Parts: sequence; structure tokens; C-alpha cells
Amino acid sequence: MNLLTLEWVEKAEGDLVTARREYHARKSPNYDAVCFHTQQAAEKYLKAFLQERGNPIPRVHSLIELLAIISNHDASFMLIQADLNLMEGYGVQFRYPGFSADKAEAKAALLAAERVCSFVRVKLNL
Repeated sequence: MNLLTLEWVEKAEGDLVTARREYHARKSPNYDAVCFHTQQAAEKYLKAFLQERGNPIPRVHSLIELLAIISNHDASFMLIQADLNLMEGYGVQFRYPGFSADKAEAKAALLAAERVCSFVRVKLNL
């Protein structure tokens, strides 16, 4: 695995750890942060896959745009489309007033991120 791929993976894992920690916080869990970090973890894992395949990394944050690019090379990524759809807006949505995640939404996002990250780990032979 090339070094840049490894950096993407490490950053993605950091976001996943942060999402888990915040979800399980006993005092004042920040469910908005859980949703944000799950989207970030998924995005970085998708970019790790592109990096490892030698593809340029687009400067986009849309999970659906990344899926469209990746599925041209590996159609099996469509298996995680529903999870990516769930997290699509979380990179921006919960950072601003007017939107707040609750525990159920945070749990769904965390489970979706776990599935996406596990799927990409297998693709990267991790």
C-alpha cells in the first residue's frame, strides 16, 4: 500500500474513532459531531481507494460523486450506495444552525460508516 493511501486510511480511522467516542460519551454527547465525522470517515476511505488505484483525488466532498467515479472502476461499490446516501449531507448539514442530529440519527450514521469503512478496508486488503 502506498504511503498516501495509508495517510488517507489513518485520517479516516481518526474520524471513525472520534464518531464512536462522541456517540458513547456519557456526558453531553454531540450527535451532530457523530454525523459529521461518519461522513468524513466514509469520504476519506473512498479517497484512499482512489489513491491506491492511482486515480486522481477529486476535490469534492460528495460521497455520491465519489461513488460515481469509483463505480466506473468497481461496480461492487454500488452495494454501499444506501449507506453513502444516508451520510451524503452530513459533512455540511450539521455544522450550521437549523439542523440537529438526534441519537437515532447518529446511531444510523455510525452503523452506515462502519459498513462503508469495512467494505473499503476489504477492497484495500486491510
